[in-house]
Amino acid sequence: METLSWLQIFTAMAMQFLPVWGALALTFALSITFKRRLGLYGKLFDSPVGMMGFGIVMFWVFTALLADLIITHDPLSQVSGMKNALPGTPLKTQAEGLFAHYLLGGDNLARDVFSRVVMGARSVLSIAPAATAFAFMVGITLGLPAGYFGGRLDTALSFAANLVLAFPVILMFYLLVTPEIQNTGPLIAGWRASIPNVMAAVLFAFPIVFFSILWNSRFFTNPRQRNLYVGITLAIGLWIYAGLAFGADPTGLWAMEPNLLNVFVSVVFVNAPTVFRIVRGIVMDIKSRDYVAAGQTRGEGPWYIMLWEILPNARGPLIVDFCLRIGYTTILLGTLGFFGLGVSPESPDWGSTINAGRKLLSQFPHAAVVPALALMSLVLGLNLLADGLREESMKD
Repeated sequence: METLSWLQIFTAMAMQFLPVWGALALTFALSITFKRRLGLYGKLFDSPVGMMGFGIVMFWVFTALLADLIITHDPLSQVSGMKNALPGTPLKTQAEGLFAHYLLGGDNLARDVFSRVVMGARSVLSIAPAATAFAFMVGITLGLPAGYFGGRLDTALSFAANLVLAFPVILMFYLLVTPEIQNTGPLIAGWRASIPNVMAAVLFAFPIVFFSILWNSRFFTNPRQRNLYVGITLAIGLWIYAGLAFGADPTGLWAMEPNLLNVFVSVVFVNAPTVFRIVRGIVMDIKSRDYVAAGQTRGEGPWYIMLWEILPNARGPLIVDFCLRIGYTTILLGTLGFFGLGVSPESPDWGSTINAGRKLLSQFPHAAVVPALALMSLVLGLNLLADGLREESMKD
């Protein structure tokens, strides 16, 4: 077999991404058809910038979801004779059921770059949005009372947030995700009280607290409905919490490997103070509005006003910041992977793939350039999406 030309390479890659193109076409068709019924999401399709960003982001989301259908080789397998292979290089020995070429070449360990970039999208998008959502839970739960009540509570929480923000981010990440830190701390009933584990035990409790307060404040006058929602939240939340924070889920459904836990907790810990300051500032501005005073006059409780009056009116800036923060987290994950501090050394995440390819950058640039372009495109898409959401939210 002959080496593929660039036209043949791009054609083959486009064919591999057919499931993604189909999913994108269906998503855009349905969204544009029903956009007037979809609130802020629907208004996004009135913004060319927002649509472009949404398209790029959803391309990588669908790539992550459908990665098993797109990859041409096992991203961890090493094929003999394919070390540092150029894009379009045919396999030396063709096995049954194996794709005939390395579409984007091979890395220094003879692994398929195309498959590693595709599977790297799943690695990034399984961590960045979830970790950002946890950080928002922490920041919102602490930022609302700090901005609403003020006083000593605000002073104490703001001081703690400023302490975290004053520490160099990269150095903090390095200290928190170093594998050796997982073995520090005493062993308590089979649970290692290391710094990441203790941080996980604290940070992972915030979603349970947030939703419990949310339902309690909303249905305080309807005890039966309140008890139902709070009970479901506690049952499911504590089950997930026991698995993630203590590894005590008997089903094994909710569990994290030590390296993944380190990275996840680090992202939450670093992002939460910034979210806290944003929420605090918005609340301090909104709490003087007339509708807040009307709620206070009706005798509504402080948490009801914060969660059901102030927070919905702060959704625009928070949604925009959420998109931007996923981009920042993606860059941080790429940086950690580049320094070998990611989920695992052989992980196909983009940072690790860039690091593996940079060693022979002058002779074989494809192994580092392709994952770098993938990372850049996702962050660009998130930034464009945030710009579109900001533009449309200002029209509300």
